[in-house]
Amino acid sequence: MEDHRGLSRRQFLYVAAVGAAAVSTGGILTMSDQAQAAPAIVQPPLPYADNALEPVISQKTIGFHYGKHHAAYVANANKLLAGSDLAGLPLEEIIKRSAGDKDKVGIFNNAAQVWNHTFYWLSMKPGGGGQPGGELLKKIQADFGGFDQFVEAFSNAAATQFGSGWAWLVLADGKLMVTKTANAETPLTTKAKPLLTIDVWEHAYYLDYQNRRPDYIKDWLAKLANWDFAQKNLLG
Repeated sequence: MEDHRGLSRRQFLYVAAVGAAAVSTGGILTMSDQAQAAPAIVQPPLPYADNALEPVISQKTIGFHYGKHHAAYVANANKLLAGSDLAGLPLEEIIKRSAGDKDKVGIFNNAAQVWNHTFYWLSMKPGGGGQPGGELLKKIQADFGGFDQFVEAFSNAAATQFGSGWAWLVLADGKLMVTKTANAETPLTTKAKPLLTIDVWEHAYYLDYQNRRPDYIKDWLAKLANWDFAQKNLLG
């Protein structure tokens, strides 16, 4: 299985769009790049074995979450895109063009959930968690006042997201911020650059934690957060 933990943000976006392991390292995708993209959205492979995140996230949860929920978003997005004026576009472009369009709500919800989930898998790694290092830690200390303050803000956002949704570490106007989004909403539709996310839909944790969402968040930050991925997104 290919390991995607070292991908840059641009590479991740392209993988999410076309399911390829090798991507262009130039700036924005060119028309030539897009013409070579697969016509359908694909589900990238997990960047680790399905039991690699235990005991925080069980193999059973991964089986349902990645194998059922994520896969269903991919299938539904492709079904809804068939014959649409958005068919064949890169995933990120589909999300941006369908956002806020009442006639494309289904496309947006499923396409955005494909992207959000792919970003979530990359936001974790076996043996992750703890404090980041390098420029990311310096930036967290400067913008939040310290790593503990970041953990408090991120944990609060994830725990207080009412119903289904996500908590994000983003870069906006040169400053790190914590934000949260409901359902399929994503920072891609804003000017913020996502660096890391945690999924707080119930299917992400309920088999392992039941209604103890705060415990899931605490363990996720302590043991799974992929700070290498977040730092590459910050610097990329």
